Amino acid sequence: MKIFIAQQNYTIADLEGNVKKIVEAINEAKRQMADLVVFSEMSVCGYLPMDFLFSKNFIEQCLQSVHAIREASEDIGVIVGAPQINNEAKGKDLFNSAYFLHNKEIKAIVQKTCLPNYNVFDEYRYFEPAYTWDTIDFKGKKIALTICEDIWNLGENPLYRVCPMDMLMPRKPDLMINISASPFDYTHAESRRTTIKRNVLKYGLPLIYCNAVGCQTEIVFDGDSLAYDRHGNLCMRLDQFQEQSKMIQLSDDGTLEEKVIEPAISAAAQDFEPLQFIPELNIDQVHKAIICGISDYFKKMGFTKAIIGNSGGIDSAVTIALACEALGSQNVLSILMPSQFSSNHSVTDAEQLCLNLKSPSHIIPIEKIFQSFITELQPVYNNLPFGIAEENIQARTRGNLLMSIANKLGYILLNTSNKSELAVGYGTLYGDMAGGISVLGDCYKLQVYELAKHINSGKEIIPQNIINKPPSAELRPGQLDSQSLPPYPVMDAVLYQYIEMGKDAHSIIEMGYSSTDVERIVKLINNTEYKRHQFCPIIRISPKSFGSGRRMPVVAAYKE
Repeated sequence: MKIFIAQQNYTIADLEGNVKKIVEAINEAKRQMADLVVFSEMSVCGYLPMDFLFSKNFIEQCLQSVHAIREASEDIGVIVGAPQINNEAKGKDLFNSAYFLHNKEIKAIVQKTCLPNYNVFDEYRYFEPAYTWDTIDFKGKKIALTICEDIWNLGENPLYRVCPMDMLMPRKPDLMINISASPFDYTHAESRRTTIKRNVLKYGLPLIYCNAVGCQTEIVFDGDSLAYDRHGNLCMRLDQFQEQSKMIQLSDDGTLEEKVIEPAISAAAQDFEPLQFIPELNIDQVHKAIICGISDYFKKMGFTKAIIGNSGGIDSAVTIALACEALGSQNVLSILMPSQFSSNHSVTDAEQLCLNLKSPSHIIPIEKIFQSFITELQPVYNNLPFGIAEENIQARTRGNLLMSIANKLGYILLNTSNKSELAVGYGTLYGDMAGGISVLGDCYKLQVYELAKHINSGKEIIPQNIINKPPSAELRPGQLDSQSLPPYPVMDAVLYQYIEMGKDAHSIIEMGYSSTDVERIVKLINNTEYKRHQFCPIIRISPKSFGSGRRMPVVAAYKE
């Protein structure tokens, strides 16, 4: 059996565009004499359409799209993902389903069993889990078809009562196929491959895994579609963060006719330990994920040009460099807005960055604007000493200027805040926290420096002085981040343990961190939730991002 794997980038609710893309891949698979073509989870409508799923009209359009694809299935099997109406009197109205199409007919529909409801997932809000299981007969083979999370339960996952493959094994399948929309994070690729290998080794069957690629608002899908033979050899892998298709052939004995990329693990290594966090990032993966996030946000929203406040600091420099790569340097406008507190090198560093990138820029000094605010506010401020209010006026002045230019020219403002700042509230609402999407909001400060070094690996794009100088908001004379915050190496480590690893303050202190630092950092996190609730979407690259992946109340009295 020749199987064509189509790793594609869909736009949520662009049913016409998605169907066109799917049909084009079906026709290409036919030209290559494929027997079966496989697409990813919810490929018809994009994953996840969220509350569009409550619209009867949207569901009707999804089903019409499935029938349009069905018409293209003559002489070839097709597996696509789409919602399905649940006709039972009880339960949710929909299933998350895989449709098996052949010769212009819907031959089978498989419902997803394991519905994730953690981190960024919320499938129980929309779907009913499967309650029947059967294989699909095709070309003399029995296919065990599952959907994404279904293969993550090998019988020991306490979240689920049913292991779909255990239910399918009595039917004696010849092949496992899993269609997925599995998001990227910098720990996930290895755990995903480990899980797929575990399925192959447990059931002794080859497995074809087709994953979505592309970014849907903040969630990045990396593709990385895979094929393993029944011995556990990795025989095919599609590139990350790229649309790509490839054919693989399943032989009668269950082997896959493809060069072995990665040999099967030894029998001694078949008892897998849970994946542990590896502090050293695959920075190239993170870089590609963010580029994908920027590019797809603009392309799918119909925008082409970005505007960014260029402070001459590390965060804005990295954001500008990434935006130029994703959108083209000519489409990224930098605005330099020095105040009386800005250092000379901040302006020259910012100018040099734009020269290196061949990206347009303007300088708009804000001192006079700031002074006009102070003059008008003086009757209310009543000679109170300079403080945070005056600092915030500067940030909000810059935010207003950036948004005004964005509105006038039709640009999108990219936010430059990093995860460390967002975690402890080191930012100004309606000022430097403004933007359409956050580029670095899931990168800790030290990870931003790693990205800067990666961007400069071929040649100096970001001026070295930007990387070397101590970070500062430059909102008052001689200001440094270190005057207001613990050192970033300490703060980032504590933040990671608290946010990603879910450890409480006491556990982090037991790891050897200063109780003073830990208690201060945790208090800052909990007291600034209101800011994050008003923040823009964040391109997700970590196991636990702010936003949909971490849902906390704004008003609460919980103390560690």
